[in-house]
Amino acid sequence: MKKLIALSIIAFISLYACKKETKTEPQNVEVQPDIPPVSPEMMENAVIYEANIRQYSPEGTFDAFTKDIPVLKELGVKIIWLMPINPISEIKRKATDGSFTSEIEDEAERKKYLGSYYSVSDYKAINPEFGTKEDFDELVSEAHKNGIYVIVDWVPNHTGWDHPWITEHPDYYTQNEKGEIIDPINPDTGESWGWTDTADLNYDNMEMRKEMIADLKYWVENHNIDGFRMDVAHKVPVDFFETVTTELKKIKPVFMLAEAEQPDLLINAFDMQYGWHVHHIFNEIAKGKATVKTFDEYMVQNENTLQDDDINMNFVTNHDENSWNGTLKERMPNNKEIFTALTYTMPGMPLIYSGQEYDLDHRLKFFEKDSIPKTRGAYFELLKKLGALKNSNPALNGGKNKASYKRLDSSENVLLFEREKDGSSLVFVGNFSNQPEQVHVSVTGEYTDYLNETKTKFPDTAITLQPWEFRIYTK
Repeated sequence: MKKLIALSIIAFISLYACKKETKTEPQNVEVQPDIPPVSPEMMENAVIYEANIRQYSPEGTFDAFTKDIPVLKELGVKIIWLMPINPISEIKRKATDGSFTSEIEDEAERKKYLGSYYSVSDYKAINPEFGTKEDFDELVSEAHKNGIYVIVDWVPNHTGWDHPWITEHPDYYTQNEKGEIIDPINPDTGESWGWTDTADLNYDNMEMRKEMIADLKYWVENHNIDGFRMDVAHKVPVDFFETVTTELKKIKPVFMLAEAEQPDLLINAFDMQYGWHVHHIFNEIAKGKATVKTFDEYMVQNENTLQDDDINMNFVTNHDENSWNGTLKERMPNNKEIFTALTYTMPGMPLIYSGQEYDLDHRLKFFEKDSIPKTRGAYFELLKKLGALKNSNPALNGGKNKASYKRLDSSENVLLFEREKDGSSLVFVGNFSNQPEQVHVSVTGEYTDYLNETKTKFPDTAITLQPWEFRIYTK
């Protein structure tokens, strides 16, 4: 017996020594990232894609979306923005008509309402609708393999009513005079915004801020994401976001998008803001309630208010616009192409929303399961060509070292501008009216009509544009 014990001890020591030996690793080995770090150069010619995982496919899963990432690469996408990936609160979960699902007696009817993505119950967990954290990691990995960065939609202004902080740290929330946690309030009216499925966070509480930052860092450190889109960023203190970005950049470079149009957010906290103002101008011009002059005034205003390295996100649709304000078919029934082309050619970064590439013509349900079409058509091909041009032509650089923008001539109906950088020149000309327009393009030299692949010599050639027709000329 003693002999057996001795042999066992020797075997154990030998095994331990082997294990210890196999753990020896070379020192100072740097782990290579699976994609180059976020950089200003990447932002110059990127297209951003908003992914609505629930509605992107019949399955509504990460895995189903991951399969199509190579398709997004075809469209010139360099950044994927995932709508919130966190679990959705059960308490005060909303139905489509605005009521709470708890008021619905029929269980089958109640279950079809999945709630708002923006009513988060746990910042560090995954919505089980979409899959697992492993599935999420595969999505990020596949995106990186295709040269695409991934940012996650974050909801910093409020949480759902069954977030652990509600019971563990009620002081993290805004409370009324009775000490009751309240939903977000419109400061202009003193009344609720109507986001009754959420509880308003109190940014006077420094401990809450620390926990929020820790949760944000978790996704960068453990799941290799490349930044965040911050929901209702204009309702959260600027200094909080400045601290967030500073802390995240200690881990790695990140890309930060603010759901706001607020220049002070771009100084030290965010790379890009929403182009809400110009989006509304697009809608007004499309309906004949505004002219190109309004767009010109907007561009002058931006020149006076934004810094050279500020980036605008330009869009014709997104999840809010599609679900609540109308499809492109409703808002731009005969002219979505010209406005889409403008989002790619004006300074800034163009956005594609899930389904837009397939010419989605219905409003996606917000609180229920829905799905988008997957049939490629002429609009898909237009986005593909515009994406290739955006990715490759320095004259469309729209980031922190953007190409120049020069308005050529002046007209109520015709928008004509030139952009230049590093010896490349691009001219956009568009007829934003219901009447044909003859245009004299005031540049000199031989240009290529990018979409038609024909040569044109200016200023000798006058062109006639049909209603809502546009041309993009490159040199």
